[in-house]
Amino acid sequence: MTDLPQSGPLIEAFDVQLFRENTESVLAKLEKHLADLSIRGLELTDPAQLTRMARALMTTEHEKTAAFDEAKLSAIVDLYIRTGIQVHSPGYMGRQFSGVVPLSGVIDFVSSVVNQPSSFYEAGQLPNVVERIMADELNRFIGYRPGTFDMVTTSGGSLANLTALLTARNRAFPGVWARGGPELAGPARPAVAVGADVHYSVARAAGILGIGEDRIVRLPLDTARRIDVSRAGPALDAAERQGLDVFCLVASAGTTSVGAFDPLDELAALSRERGLWLHVDGAHGASLLVSDELRHKLRGIDQADSLAWDAHKMMFVPAPCTLLFYRNREHSREAFRQTASYVFDAQPGVYTALDSGDKNFECTKRPMMMTLWVLWAMYGRALFAEKIEYLCRLTRDAHAILEKQDDFETLHFPEANIMCFRYRPEWLADDEVAQFQVDIRNRIKQDGQFFISKVDVDGVAALRVVMMNHQITTEHFQMLLGEIRKAGRKK
Repeated sequence: MTDLPQSGPLIEAFDVQLFRENTESVLAKLEKHLADLSIRGLELTDPAQLTRMARALMTTEHEKTAAFDEAKLSAIVDLYIRTGIQVHSPGYMGRQFSGVVPLSGVIDFVSSVVNQPSSFYEAGQLPNVVERIMADELNRFIGYRPGTFDMVTTSGGSLANLTALLTARNRAFPGVWARGGPELAGPARPAVAVGADVHYSVARAAGILGIGEDRIVRLPLDTARRIDVSRAGPALDAAERQGLDVFCLVASAGTTSVGAFDPLDELAALSRERGLWLHVDGAHGASLLVSDELRHKLRGIDQADSLAWDAHKMMFVPAPCTLLFYRNREHSREAFRQTASYVFDAQPGVYTALDSGDKNFECTKRPMMMTLWVLWAMYGRALFAEKIEYLCRLTRDAHAILEKQDDFETLHFPEANIMCFRYRPEWLADDEVAQFQVDIRNRIKQDGQFFISKVDVDGVAALRVVMMNHQITTEHFQMLLGEIRKAGRKK
């Protein structure tokens, strides 16, 4: 037998026994963290104080590698857990990222250790295969024709929206990729149509792509804060008279502000009629597709040219994990048009056919699909559907509770798990309503028991809850209302 060659230098930080000990100590802390179902929000720490605390945990040894300090690691993990938003607590009702299914965190840990970037098959074989598998699995609910669509993962919904709009722009103005801005300076100025409540990333994308925020056509909303199709046509006509060449319409499936779902089937018909690319920002709400009970809210999604879907929101996996679907597979290669011999093969083969580096902005990309695929493989669709349906039902029940309160004002009927409302005690003057909501939210956050958010609705601040934790019950929501009233008395 041939002797193994002598190894390189022994570096303690890479020692596998130390790795095991570190893992076990951190695991014990995370187990305790997940088991804690107490009601807690956000423990805000002064940034300067937190900076001092973090610096105090750093080694002062700079000449040689410092010896491992188990107590220091313990203190770092404790500080990390304590100063973050407590997404697994029933007091957390504020944002759209969720506590993860614990197993997905375990798989994310595996991905971090084995470190297999997923943009190219040879670097991450299983991640690339399961991207194809999950694309097919989830397309059963989207409805694109099998074998003709495509999906690529991106690090977040903002990047997915940018990539989709880049594809739409390149199709409408094919010379701009090579020749740049002058191609967009014709007599008709390129523009993008959106709902008035569209996510800010779309406006940001318009700026990045050289279209400009001033060329965003904001379509009017109906009383449910969805794009009003009856008024969208006239708005597009008015934009054309102003010299704007609208080439893309962005609809929302679960707006960030109130969780509204635009009428996708009607907007698809309008887009076909006018030759527009229809992109659906389903970062939050596309996950409702896996529920038989809720899928109807995305009727018409199969007619969208592209769809952004964040699994790190309502599929409960670690961020980021975003899926960008294209109805036509050929379109997925039109966003980026580079040649690079060190990564792109001129003659694709059976292995490179699974590469996605030429279809997304990222060259090195986390194998984000692994966390979702393992959950799907182990538990199936029902895990996600059951939790999503509970969260949406809980939000409707919370709305019914608010409707019975004389000192609260409901602003919309929740279509999913987002709800906005205002606290309006009888003594509150109309001109004080907006600032009062902001003050209430800040006091709730500072008290540290509940964490909620705020948003402007029709230009006036409102309180906003996002139900992401299945441990929350209507009793917790009643407790929140009590805390809001208490915070209001501090005026």
